[in-house]
Amino acid sequence: MDYTKEELLEAKKQIASTVHKLKEVVKTFEAKENAVRYKSQITLAKRRVAAFTLAGELVEDKLKEQETL
Repeated sequence: MDYTKEELLEAKKQIASTVHKLKEVVKTFEAKENAVRYKSQITLAKRRVAAFTLAGELVEDKLKEQETL
């Protein structure tokens, strides 16, 4: 499927925003007094950070690909 440059830039922006928010969630849970209690939420948030980071890299690759055309 083909996406416009504007769509890709907006996706990149939204992904970056989501990654930032998820990293803050991780910090918040890890700072809690009994962080072990939140282990599953921390793990989930970290996995989401990894997935969104990968998605952001793929969007960036697609943008670079479009520039070479």
